[in-house]
Amino acid sequence: MESTLRIPLGTKLIETFGWVPGQGYPRLDRHLRRLAHSAAILGFRCDIPAIRAALATYESDMQMRCRLTLACDGRMEVTRSPMSPRKPFWMIQIGPQRLHAADPWLRHKTTNRALYDDARAALPAGVDELIFLNERDELCEGTITNIFVKTQTGEMLTPPLSSGCLPGVYRQEQLDSGACREAVLRLADLEAAHWIGVGNALRGAICAKFQP
Repeated sequence: MESTLRIPLGTKLIETFGWVPGQGYPRLDRHLRRLAHSAAILGFRCDIPAIRAALATYESDMQMRCRLTLACDGRMEVTRSPMSPRKPFWMIQIGPQRLHAADPWLRHKTTNRALYDDARAALPAGVDELIFLNERDELCEGTITNIFVKTQTGEMLTPPLSSGCLPGVYRQEQLDSGACREAVLRLADLEAAHWIGVGNALRGAICAKFQP
């Protein structure tokens, strides 16, 4: 499938996932499906069996953070580093930048993410994550996470892709299992929530505290 997007030179697809001793790569199939989907839309060469075979040779007795990048010509690179200690909760704030819900790049995890990287590099002291709003004041996502809100009635909600967010692997897993559903969310929903969480495939669910 030929992409209608103008792809900046050097853009690569990204998948970030964990390695767990005795378990291998949790959610790897979901990561590779998302990679293949984006590759097809953007016109990247993507040999999933070769990628899977290359990943299969790895062994470690430590829990690791793995970052896979795929270039347009199909070249793959994997870098790994030890997982950082897990914090009991993350402090979150609303980021000053706005996302545009119709931006097609929000649907793909690529190296074309300067807004996210810049926002993360400038996190205020004591803040672990920034949550973005779109031009309609709807909650979108964080710099490296999707957001989840449990209402006072116990229903778990997460913003729909139409608000402007990455189809996160952990997010989709929760939707597929029925643990949450999509709903347009705004700042008032965050303020009234019974519980707030942020999450991604690498870290799973992380309890969050909202700092206005």
